[in-house]
Amino acid sequence: MTRFRLLALLVCLFAASTFVSCMPDGIIRFEDEDGKTDVETPVTPDPEPEPEPDPDGPALPFESSFEAVANMGVGWNLGNTLESLWGGDDDGRDWKKWETGWGQAVTTPGLMTMMRDAGFGAIRVPVSWGVHMDADGKVYDEWMNRVNEVVDYVLDAGLYCIINVHHDTGADEELAWLVSSPEGYAAEKARFEGLWRQIALRFRDYDQRLLFESYNEMLDRNRSWCFASYNVGYDAELSAGAYEAINDYAQSFVDVVRSTGGNNAVRNLVVNTYGACSGAGDWNPHLQDPLKEMKMPSDKVEDHILFQVHSYPHIDDLGAMEREVGRMLDDLEKYLVSLGGPVIVGEWGTFSENPSLENYCYYAGWFVSECKRRGIGTFHWMSLSDGIYRSIPCFSHPELAEAIVKGYHGDGFVPVIPDADDLTLLYRFTWKNLWSEVNLCSSAIDLSEYKGIVFELDKAPSEGTLHVKVYGEEDGKEQYSGFEGASASIYFDRSALGSKAQRVTLQKLVEGELSYTLNRVALIRNDGTEEECVPSVFWGCSVELVAI
Repeated sequence: MTRFRLLALLVCLFAASTFVSCMPDGIIRFEDEDGKTDVETPVTPDPEPEPEPDPDGPALPFESSFEAVANMGVGWNLGNTLESLWGGDDDGRDWKKWETGWGQAVTTPGLMTMMRDAGFGAIRVPVSWGVHMDADGKVYDEWMNRVNEVVDYVLDAGLYCIINVHHDTGADEELAWLVSSPEGYAAEKARFEGLWRQIALRFRDYDQRLLFESYNEMLDRNRSWCFASYNVGYDAELSAGAYEAINDYAQSFVDVVRSTGGNNAVRNLVVNTYGACSGAGDWNPHLQDPLKEMKMPSDKVEDHILFQVHSYPHIDDLGAMEREVGRMLDDLEKYLVSLGGPVIVGEWGTFSENPSLENYCYYAGWFVSECKRRGIGTFHWMSLSDGIYRSIPCFSHPELAEAIVKGYHGDGFVPVIPDADDLTLLYRFTWKNLWSEVNLCSSAIDLSEYKGIVFELDKAPSEGTLHVKVYGEEDGKEQYSGFEGASASIYFDRSALGSKAQRVTLQKLVEGELSYTLNRVALIRNDGTEEECVPSVFWGCSVELVAI
């Protein structure tokens, strides 16, 4: 019996000999039949109990997994944000430090509105949890509340949303606590299931536009990419254990979410292959093993599970790209869709260094269109609106964003694409730690085409407080350059760096906090012309964007 019904029954019984009135001040006044007694009892609500599973399930039926892929449209990842593993300290409660720890702006509702107006229909929100849990596995309220806020931003904009367990898996040996091995599963099963129970209960009443994703790129104990045991050549026993564990984690995820009842009884759930591997390529006979060994988890309901892979092909040769990706999509249909669930490519982009914009836009439009034709969902990885561009908000790669949405909706679609080129932007950086760095340029630079970099600060730094650091083509190849004045031109030393520079930073050399406004930064081509760069946070800094 609910508390409300019990209270109503007691009131009715008491009213046989008394009159009851509830006053605006929250006090219940009782009078006897003669009207002589006036007893005042303050009303104090009981604390809300811990939610328990709702055995009745959802009030309305949910769309199937195949319908969800069709209805969510084309997607984007809110990357390097809630999955950040560096927040400046060990306080997992301080959500703002962690959310901005990898150079991104604080997420706002306006960013989600911008993505919707551009033609996107879904946002994948990667979330790391282990650094935000206490020793007993309870997620800090501050972190759970912030994840909830961001989910609400997405859904309030009318978009679909996927939340997951992200860098709790992967190659970080210290912080990736979920490992794809029988021993790893046995050790962390209770903690993994406990985490998903907390997430599922928090979002149990959310509608069908919210999907849960089990885990991100889970690897074996050797941190092998491409396929299990790749880092040790190939080990059949180790590989079999890794694939067994992936399926065990997937089953635990489905079981614990379903056990929480309510809308979770039929919510669409996403499970990933080992490493989120796509099986692309033909250079090793084991590349398709993650697809072949994936199983459909047993479920209480039919048609509410999706499979996920990730894809980052080289795109310098567009013909080779189409052949490789076409074979990959064939294999996804052959090995995964045939199990009874649709596929989403939850992350995609390219591993090509500095691909031409023309190639990238062609690849984006072709890939999204081809996946839509096959009923496969796509979520581009993060770079469309990156770093401080999100705080405006606008697109840092507007041409690519347009290619993606037109690839999905057709060439006649007219998207709304806010472009940073329409604004004059100044960057206010604050260095917080000794040796912390701001990226003047974070893209790989071909030193046969570029000879240097030029930048301008709002004022000259004190002597010995900042220098320019250039990362060469290999670890250990570095160039350090001091400078005087507010403006400086730094020329690359190929004898120290090799043929490429991986990034160029402004590094702080002293303790304490420093703040400067970066008015402009550009690479210098060999012919003396300049190419503007987009600065960003590397580590230990923060940035504010000033648009004029």
